[in-house]
Amino acid sequence: MGALDGRVAIVTGASRGIGAAIARLFAAEGAAVAVTGRTTEPGQSVFEGTIHETVQQIVDAGGSAVAVAANLIHAEDRARIVAETVDQLGAVDILVNNAAVTWFGRVDTFQEKHFRLMFEVQVRAPFELSQLVLPAMIAAGRGAILNISSKGAIHPEGPPFAPNPGTTVYGMVKAALERFTTGLAAEVDANGVQVNVLSPTGLVPTAGAVHHNLVTPARQRMIEHESVMAAAALALVSGDPPLTGRVAYSQQLLWELGRGPKPDDDLLVAPHPRVGAMGHEA
Repeated sequence: MGALDGRVAIVTGASRGIGAAIARLFAAEGAAVAVTGRTTEPGQSVFEGTIHETVQQIVDAGGSAVAVAANLIHAEDRARIVAETVDQLGAVDILVNNAAVTWFGRVDTFQEKHFRLMFEVQVRAPFELSQLVLPAMIAAGRGAILNISSKGAIHPEGPPFAPNPGTTVYGMVKAALERFTTGLAAEVDANGVQVNVLSPTGLVPTAGAVHHNLVTPARQRMIEHESVMAAAALALVSGDPPLTGRVAYSQQLLWELGRGPKPDDDLLVAPHPRVGAMGHEA
């Protein structure tokens, strides 16, 4: 018996990296997974991995999955993700908002089109996809929405401030996603729907992180395998008792739940100022 037997899950941005790892683990735990993303064919992206490859990996391992090609910039694609998932797999029990598009740069030179695209994909799309799946979850009296964030949402410490790498807009996007998460968790707590946000404790060397030169020799000790994020994601959508309202960090969460070792002290994140880094049980 898997922890997600009989559940239907949507995982966005699942062509590669954290999204693909979550999709594979959820399928291994019994969920039927809709694997969504823009990349459908090799060479279509500068990064390796496609949604069809992720689906094939799941099927080869004995799981159930379908590919749903979508560009989250477009409202019609967001609606189609949910419609096609329901049509092919059934009502959605789990939504993982993992997809992201990111540019870094100082505020005084940041391009408006990049600003709009980042908020559209990482804030508006999770908001709208949640709107689309919530009615069925509320009617069923259960469901889980998980948003993927990062430590970029944490406020810079200072003054004095360390050199700014141009992450202000990225931090804005992730902070908005975290506030959306805790607000929605409060709204639907009485309906049995869990809503959480999860960030890596360390640095996951995804294709995007490598592309943006974030994986430096000085950060090697911070490296965290994508499977750690997948395990933490599973814990947040399948916990007993269920967990909700959490602004969680992967290694910290697994340590708290007795599923992993304590992370290095300098990687630990202080409790969230409102709900605590570990949130509360539903």
